[in-house]
Amino acid sequence: MKLIDLHCDTIDKLMVNVKESRLLSNEFSVDIQKLKEANSLAQTFALYVDIGDIKKPFDYCMSMADKFFEEIKINSDVISLARNYDEIIKNEANNKLSAILSIEEGAVLEGEMDNLNKFYNLGVRMMTLTWNYANEIGYPHHWGESKEIGLTSFGKDVVQNMNDIGMLVDVSHLSDAGFYDVAKISTKPFIATHSNSRKMMNHSRNLNDDMIKILGDSGGVTGLNFCHSFLSECDISKIDHMVKHIKHIVNVGGIDVMSIGTDFDGIDSEVEINDISEMNKLICGLEKSGFTYDEIEKIYYKNALRVIKEVL
Repeated sequence: MKLIDLHCDTIDKLMVNVKESRLLSNEFSVDIQKLKEANSLAQTFALYVDIGDIKKPFDYCMSMADKFFEEIKINSDVISLARNYDEIIKNEANNKLSAILSIEEGAVLEGEMDNLNKFYNLGVRMMTLTWNYANEIGYPHHWGESKEIGLTSFGKDVVQNMNDIGMLVDVSHLSDAGFYDVAKISTKPFIATHSNSRKMMNHSRNLNDDMIKILGDSGGVTGLNFCHSFLSECDISKIDHMVKHIKHIVNVGGIDVMSIGTDFDGIDSEVEINDISEMNKLICGLEKSGFTYDEIEKIYYKNALRVIKEVL
């Protein structure tokens, strides 16, 4: 079965030892060889910037993009950038994996709309509006005051501009009020690339049932996150817990709202699915739980591909 994963942090891992670390094969959870084993159609690679540590987020994000494109060039026989649906299909026809480029942390814009256009021209097609800090766009997910603070004026303009140029708005990590602002403003389907069900696990990073319904009604998707703290109280990310979240999200928002957003290489807990090559384990869990082949196909890649086709 084909797979589209909406979020991994592998480029961040490669930046630790930038000259030696490679995308073709590495010790991390995602590399090209593992993606081929997973029958991956497309993998989204996030340019993740921690503004608590990085003082020039735009410049650092560009350096991450340089590493990404270096690896794509080195492995151009097996993987290519995909900026839209047609390029994903073209890459598949040429026996290549598709790499989708995203940004995780809207602070990389540094409050300048022109920087959004620069990233778009570079090939970025998704952006997580915030990470775990407030920025020029809005406020993060944490419980407390920030939960009730929505998008800034600049943030609202960013969402509208992303709609206009064809970039997917990602609300994972965003405050609750920010989520509802995006829902009001966005004229295109929006996504939560790596968020689970708050009903199943009461974490601020997860979506409540109302959000799941709104997301589904917009035509968007949420990607199942493999991080243990978003799945259960258990220290291990178990397949049974993943299936419970999927079942609940589908029951609330419909089968078309569910996708995959592993967060591989951005999580540090033990996972029963050790890396991207073992995604067949979740298929088995879903089959045992009563999901049909067609439903699993939607979860694994068809829902994400539909949104990509509509927005990009």
